[in-house]
Amino acid sequence: MFLPKYPDNPTPPPVHQHTPTAPVPVRRPGLPVSVDRHTLALVVVGGVVLTALLAAVAVTAISVAVAAVVLRSLLNEHHRR
Repeated sequence: MFLPKYPDNPTPPPVHQHTPTAPVPVRRPGLPVSVDRHTLALVVVGGVVLTALLAAVAVTAISVAVAAVVLRSLLNEHHRR
């Protein structure tokens, strides 16, 4: 009753098989960059200084937040009495 109906003549497989070729690597023209020791040292020192400044700002922000919470707690206790 519910049997599938197959075509009488199935389509034949394609004759030509496509074989992909390897892509040719593209050379991008660029400026030759030469980095000497002094430039590398300057970049490393700059990174260390910026990281230290960021850590100092983070520590300061945390300490200010803790101080604000302590002062708020003290003021709330003072107003309750």
